[in-house]
Amino acid sequence: MLSTIVAILLHWNKVFPQQRTTHRAIKQSLSSLCVIGRRTIARSYLVQQDSSDWSSQYKLHSRCRWQPQDLFDPIFKDAIQICQGKLLPLGTDDTRLRKTGKHISSAHWGRDPLSPPFHLNLQYGLRFLHTSVLLPLHENHPVSARALPVFFQQVTPLKKPGKRATPQQKQAYRQAVKQRNLSTEAVGMMKQLRQKADRLGGQAKTLAFAMDGSFCNRTVFKAELERTILIARCRKDAKLCWPLRQGRRLYSKEVFTPDQVLKDQGRPWQQTAIFHGGKMRKLYYKEVKPILWRPAGARRELRLLVVRPTPYRKSKKGRMLYRQPAYLLTTDLETQARKLVQIYFDRWQVEVAHKELKDNFGLGQAQVRVEQAVARQPVMQVATYSAMHLAALKVYGAQRPTEFGPLPKYQRDKSRASCQEMIRQIRNEVVNKAGELPFELRITEKSILAAATI
Repeated sequence: MLSTIVAILLHWNKVFPQQRTTHRAIKQSLSSLCVIGRRTIARSYLVQQDSSDWSSQYKLHSRCRWQPQDLFDPIFKDAIQICQGKLLPLGTDDTRLRKTGKHISSAHWGRDPLSPPFHLNLQYGLRFLHTSVLLPLHENHPVSARALPVFFQQVTPLKKPGKRATPQQKQAYRQAVKQRNLSTEAVGMMKQLRQKADRLGGQAKTLAFAMDGSFCNRTVFKAELERTILIARCRKDAKLCWPLRQGRRLYSKEVFTPDQVLKDQGRPWQQTAIFHGGKMRKLYYKEVKPILWRPAGARRELRLLVVRPTPYRKSKKGRMLYRQPAYLLTTDLETQARKLVQIYFDRWQVEVAHKELKDNFGLGQAQVRVEQAVARQPVMQVATYSAMHLAALKVYGAQRPTEFGPLPKYQRDKSRASCQEMIRQIRNEVVNKAGELPFELRITEKSILAAATI
């Protein structure tokens, strides 16, 4: 697995200006996987037992000239080849990284996404926009989809003027917010990934972005996107109507909401099956097309998919519970509803990637405060995470390999390797097979334990 991930990361020689800088970046990425405890740049340097100047590890992010999003090019290219069919499923979401340093210029106070619904909490940190390719592994294997990050960029909200600001300053702030916010950055991301997909051999594929409710707005749905479709979760009280093709009127007088479609007894439920939670499951939905969403979609014809709540039990003998219904708006009027719903259900793997990156990969733990380093260092960590998962797929396949050892009884139904198992495998190979690498990397068990105590 080590040789495979190194072969993927060696494509970074097109990103960095010199070969030694490429090797430094790869060694820092591999050594961060071997660190035990907080994954800081200082610990990754100590693990390597390198006698060179330690400041070069930080200057790699603050001074060296390279574009962060180019690190995902080799991963995106392989992901396009893995995804069969016309659609290239992508999941988009934003995430926050906790910070405590008051000298980080882009750090700000924002809403804590884990705060309870009855009490809003604030969190100090950074905000990033994240997009992953949702590999449909369930098409050939009994495993869930896997998210390979291909875009990770910092999106800092504009600073709001103070109480003493002039009316002109407040007006300029309102105008600037319209031009630069999370939705406009998402539109720019979609256009950038479309251009990158064409450059990497995905000209024939249509990008299918699955997004949550924060991206279901006029900025995203009115954007002119080429060979791109959107699948977003909308509010249950969104005002929808029928298109009117008679006369000069465009919108029908009849207005309805997704919640009314859910409760409409005259519209029958359609049945399909999707892969979710480790197996194929029945799913009931209603389909309404074509429709118009006047406040946000304007004249663009959309399709509404209403997914009925799925019953479930927390235990085998527990009482039957029900989840909330899903109201999905999509710009695709032709693709089968089952495929679009499957892509949206696979979007949950983006949340899984967020948890693994923060808990197992130490995303956001590096102690940097230079503006350029703050925006770059997390991107390199995410690219390493994506390369690790891609390497595991190439070496072991979609299912969990037997080389990782037996599972405990409470995990006997586990179908794929965990992130921690991959990290442990790479750590063992770095210690025992470092001599096979095209560059010098000295990492021992003793150096890993010594770095963990600092």
